[in-house]
This record gives sequence, structure tokens and C-alpha cells, in this order.
Amino acid sequence: MTDKAKLDRRSFLQRAAFAGTAAAGTLAAPAVLAQAPIVLKMQTSWGAGNIWQEFAQDYADRVEAMSGGRLKIDVLPAGAVVAAFQVLDAVNDGILDIAHSVPVYWYGKNKAASLFGTGPVFGGSATTMLSWFYEGGGKALYDELTQDILGMDVDGYLGFPMFAQPFGWFKGEVNTVEDLDGFKYRTVGLAADLLQSMGMSVAQLPGGEIVPAMERGVIDAFEFNNPSSDKDFGAHDVAKNYYLSSYHQASESFEFLFNRLTMEDLDPDLAAILKYGVEAASTANTAKAMRRYSADLKWLQEEAGVNVHRTSESILAGQLEAWDKLIPQLEEDPFMKKTLDSQRAWVEQVTYYELMNSPDYTLAFNHYFPGKLKM
Repeated sequence: MTDKAKLDRRSFLQRAAFAGTAAAGTLAAPAVLAQAPIVLKMQTSWGAGNIWQEFAQDYADRVEAMSGGRLKIDVLPAGAVVAAFQVLDAVNDGILDIAHSVPVYWYGKNKAASLFGTGPVFGGSATTMLSWFYEGGGKALYDELTQDILGMDVDGYLGFPMFAQPFGWFKGEVNTVEDLDGFKYRTVGLAADLLQSMGMSVAQLPGGEIVPAMERGVIDAFEFNNPSSDKDFGAHDVAKNYYLSSYHQASESFEFLFNRLTMEDLDPDLAAILKYGVEAASTANTAKAMRRYSADLKWLQEEAGVNVHRTSESILAGQLEAWDKLIPQLEEDPFMKKTLDSQRAWVEQVTYYELMNSPDYTLAFNHYFPGKLKM
């Protein structure tokens, strides 16, 4: 952030506080003082019609309620101020106070961004890796990357452990690694490196550009994230084979980016509400995603004529083999190696417990809903 931007931002907050004090001086002593809310500008990386824009609004609503109306967040869609992939720079520069995005969208600045959600999965889920962020040293590594290595004036937190992302949308069936050869495919981050090594030609596009690119022939297969977003994009209008289950992006969470000066200038309780509101929204987003994603998958199957498949074990095994070849290249970078070592140690410990402790949910599901699950 420039010195002028910092001074402008600090002056804005000081003026807001002074206005509240001046208003208080005009009231009789016993009166309850009304404080004008502090309005913060948050832009997302999502289109106005995407379910994720609702998720961002869920966060804003909780912050306003928890602050008793002292904080209000103006939630804007991608492109309202800056492009979807530019929100990190905008928060750093003080153009935005907050952004709602994913780390992989600033992968172009440093490939290590992809390790905070779209790196090798090692067997842990998104919930496993979100726990690593908060309890396994991930936040300190994230701060080292954003603040020390990149020199950004931001403070970021992760929330909402996403369900593993589908392998995506194809016009025909794909059953083997050989079937993938030559596809022009959309994904982002290290998944691009991974799938290029498996024979695909990859374009990294924001969500809102995917279906138009498919219609123009720029790509002929793609993934984004989930059935609800895919339905909103109109994915079913350009392809009819939808493959769930993949190791290319199996442990991602949302990123909430805050301008550090904004956080420092707020009263400590308000800064805490912004920070811990991420955890509140994470729970709310998870519940909404379970309801909406499952309902929209049902709609895609029954109303839109989509053929829903589970990605073959052959392709899944091929993805793991491709990760095995990619990881040593990533570890040539000392920070990447340190982060991957931390993640591996966490997954080995935590996922061992998770898997040993988990009953076979598939067995129970098949017991009560026989014949429904086609593996």
C-alpha cells in the first residue's frame, strides 16, 4: 500500500470516529448514543449469480449482526472494482478493505499459493487441511508467503472446507488416462501443471469466462468447483458428462483477505469480529453447500439430462502418479518444500486417526438406500 493510501485510509477512519464523537456532544447525557457504522468494501472473485456470492453475503450478514450494526460490509461481485484475479493487489493497495476469493487465484505471483488449497492432497480432506491451517502451522507459513516473501500488506484467513472438486465436464466419456490426451481443459493453479503433465492443454480462466470459452471452442472440457456453480454457469448446456471425484483440487477453502491497516485501525472487538466471523461463516457455508450442491446435482441429473459419473480409478491413480512426478520439482523451492513437509506430517498424523476411526459410510448408505449408489 502507498503512503498516501495509508494516510487516506487512516484519515477516513479517524473522520468516522470524530463524526460519532461530535454527534454525541449534541445529546443530553442520559441519551443512548448512536454510532454511525463503519462501512467496509469487500469484493469477491465470483459473479453476482454464483452461489459463492451468497456465501460472501452470509459472512457480511454475520459480521453486521455480531457487531450490533457497528460494522457493515458492502459485498461486490467480480469486476465491480477489479477483475476476479486481482483482488489480492486491490486489498494490498487499500482499494478494497476485504476480498473473498481463493489463494490459487494469485498463483501467478508465486506457485506456493496453490499449496493453500489446491496442492497435493496426500490423503487429507479439505477439513483436514483447514485444520492444518489453524492448528498445524499453516497460518504462519501463509503469513510468511504473503507478508514476508511477497511483501503484501494483507492478513488472510481460510474458511469453508470445500468438498472435493469434480474432475469436470466433458462432451463424451473419459475412462482412462489415455482418453485425456489432447483435451483443451480449464483449471487453475498447480492443477494446471498436473493435468498438463497428463496430456491436457490447460487454460486458467475465471469462472465467469468458462462457458463462453467452451462455446467458442477455446476449451472443450473444464472444471470449476461444484454442482450449484456449474448449474448457474449453464455447464449442462455445453456438455452432458459430469465426472465427480478427483485429486486435482481436493482440499480447498475460501480465502478472506483483509487490508492490515484497516484491521489495525479498528477497535479490537471489531477486528476480532471480522477475523472470527470467518469461522462462523465457514459453518454456515458448509450447511448451505450440503443442501444446495446435492439438490442441484439431482436437478442436473433428472431435469437437465446430465450423465453423472464417478471418475475412474484408472484416472485417479494416474493423477497420483502425476503428483509424484510434480512434487520433487516443487520441492526445489525451499519454501515449497517446507510447506509440503508440514502438510505431509499433519496428514500422516491426523488422517491416520480419521480413517481408523471412520466407519464405512458407504456400507451404511447402501444398506438403507440399496442400488442408488453406482460406483
